[in-house]
Amino acid sequence: MTELNIYQPVVEACEEILKQTACDFVGIALQSDSGPEVRWHYAAGNRNDKYKRITLRYGKGIAGRVIATGSPMMIEDFPNDIQGKALEYPILLAESLVTSFGVPLIINGKPKGVLLIGRRTKQPFTNLEQQQTFEHARDLEEIFNRLMNL
Repeated sequence: MTELNIYQPVVEACEEILKQTACDFVGIALQSDSGPEVRWHYAAGNRNDKYKRITLRYGKGIAGRVIATGSPMMIEDFPNDIQGKALEYPILLAESLVTSFGVPLIINGKPKGVLLIGRRTKQPFTNLEQQQTFEHARDLEEIFNRLMNL
């Protein structure tokens, strides 16, 4: 994904998702255009700026796995409810997230990003909240696809 500076419509969308979903954190990770690495570009409800320094390998962590599979992923009780080691989920560690739900962002026809919502308590996301997250992801895809085709 091309290097993105703060893009106001995406920031506003993250803030809106944070309000509507009753979650503690919203983040967007995007895969690089030039390689398989995945980075967190946007966040709302974040406790610090560590997300900006997190880089993942394709297929690792919640973002890497969602992009690799093109499928959503739910973690209901981090660090107990995971495949692999807790250190492979740096965004969950950095933001003290216990429950999280990641949805792929399809950009130019391929899964190239992730919309992640999270809670700092063990409170699973309802089916309605999951559906709303998918709807927000579709809205973000439109924004990113427009941005990439400018």
